[in-house]
Amino acid sequence: MRRHRTTAGAPTALRGGLEVPGDKSVTHRALIIAALSAGRSTVANANLGRDCLGTAALLSALGAACEVDEAKAQVEVEGRGAAGLREAEGVLDAGNSGTTMRMMLGVCAAIEGLSVLTGDASLRRRPMLRVVVPLRRMGAMIDGRAHGDRAPLVVRGGALDGLEIDLPVASAQVKTAVLLAGLRAEGPTTVSEPTPTRDHTERMLLAAGADVDANSKRVVLRPGPALEARKWEVPGDISSGLFLLAAAVIIEGSHLTLTNLSFNRRRAQALSVMERMGADLAIERTGERCGEPVGTVTVRASKLTATNMGGDEIPALIDELPILAVLASCAEGETVISDASELRLKESDRIEAMVAGLQSLGVDCEARPDGMVIRGPANLTGGEVDSHGDHRVAMSLAVAGLRTYDPVRVRGWGCVNTSFPEFLDLLGRAQGRRA
Repeated sequence: MRRHRTTAGAPTALRGGLEVPGDKSVTHRALIIAALSAGRSTVANANLGRDCLGTAALLSALGAACEVDEAKAQVEVEGRGAAGLREAEGVLDAGNSGTTMRMMLGVCAAIEGLSVLTGDASLRRRPMLRVVVPLRRMGAMIDGRAHGDRAPLVVRGGALDGLEIDLPVASAQVKTAVLLAGLRAEGPTTVSEPTPTRDHTERMLLAAGADVDANSKRVVLRPGPALEARKWEVPGDISSGLFLLAAAVIIEGSHLTLTNLSFNRRRAQALSVMERMGADLAIERTGERCGEPVGTVTVRASKLTATNMGGDEIPALIDELPILAVLASCAEGETVISDASELRLKESDRIEAMVAGLQSLGVDCEARPDGMVIRGPANLTGGEVDSHGDHRVAMSLAVAGLRTYDPVRVRGWGCVNTSFPEFLDLLGRAQGRRA
């Protein structure tokens, strides 16, 4: 099993300026919207981790050829229009990506014919009924293991009806799947959610010419206008950038700047949490990409205090909670993370994985059904921890290891390639170890 070992010795400060790769969530959506547009689109500064490359491969199998240029970090997509995708000849394998699986269910629901979607062992354990049920209500025939809650999933797509759908659980992926299906539905599609989730899809559909109205908890899509092929300039991935920013906050002497980060208001909540913990952050908006505000974040090493995370802010923090748990382990006092049971349904059970990993490194913490309790500041020690095949767990525990004087080994490091294969290279540059 592949391992990553942090360097033994005194913690090394992170300094200078970096630009992180393109946003994974935006890249997924840009690829799909480009495939559903008529004509050739370019997705520039694309995230080329395994997850997004998997989405590109599935779209190619459905007839929208995706040409990946790794040197330029971009993808050329030959769009077929919302009605132009075709039944694939083989099984559509989403790998480890729940985003790919759920969004592509919405795409396949509108394609005449049969689509079979599967994934790796981890993805086949993740719940899918939350997206299957609304798509069934729209007219798609979908079945699979556990009555359609587990992949492999079989989709018989075709004519769909636009409906008013109230999502019982806030999920940007489910919202996106329904909206993508709604592009081919008869009549408007309305999606309401209990708590606002990331709104990349609404912004990008609007930028591509769709008839979309959105507010904080409700989106209305009216079919009709063809989506326009265009160039998508993907902003830097703030979720990836937070691993580097967090490392700089907890390592003495650090002074790090990240540029062209996405400042989407429903993705940047983690920066607000860091500020209330006492992190010395300077944030400057500099422009816009893909309909998303972007800017620069500069951070200095800081003394942190504990804070609680829960309630309505959790949907905007769900992917960042593992790295925020690491910050909590370095903060003075007790941090309580609650209302985050969704963490148990990710690539791993992130509550158990993070608590086990942090405990192995000397942190006083415990798991709760919907979150965790972390008491700091911990005297972090070396050791061996398990990523459980989860990229965010792997990188979070690696950041914790950067604070120790003894080496930390992360088992299953290869999973990082799903989202941020450049992590070690950028970290090395910030520490002055790589050009």
